[in-house]
Amino acid sequence: MSDVEPAVAARRADLFQLLNALGIETTSTEHTAVFTVAESDQLERELPGAHTKNLFLKDARGRLFLIVAQAHTAIHLKLLHKTLGCARLSFGSAALLGEVLGVQPGSVTAFAVMNDRAGRVSVVIDATLMDFDVINCHPLINTATTAIKRVDLLAFIRATGHEPLVAKLPVA
Repeated sequence: MSDVEPAVAARRADLFQLLNALGIETTSTEHTAVFTVAESDQLERELPGAHTKNLFLKDARGRLFLIVAQAHTAIHLKLLHKTLGCARLSFGSAALLGEVLGVQPGSVTAFAVMNDRAGRVSVVIDATLMDFDVINCHPLINTATTAIKRVDLLAFIRATGHEPLVAKLPVA
């Protein structure tokens, strides 16, 4: 564990309070828990807009990344470090995920950056997502999906002190 004390994780209500304070409108749909892209296929058919998958990664030098990609983008992880200009990447542990982003595996989301008050995570957004007006993300839990306008998602991320990097991700 690092010497940085874990932040108190925001709850779903805290997320919506922040979105409201920023003047950002969203709509949410409740559903059974989904842990994988395959499990969320039915939702994708029912909810318009882009759906996301999120990867919490750590490079060999300890830098942390949150990759927000279109759900079915097959990211070539062995080449991603070249796109990002970092050391080789691996998945961050569940403990580190909880410590830094305040969520559990299966609930990783772009909204979790609100818990990274220390600015440890670099946010990388799949350029493919920028083709959609609406992007669907978990609201810190995997039993709901929240639709947010693309421009509002970017504004939210910036309001948390993170400047998102929009990049064309290498695909497998």
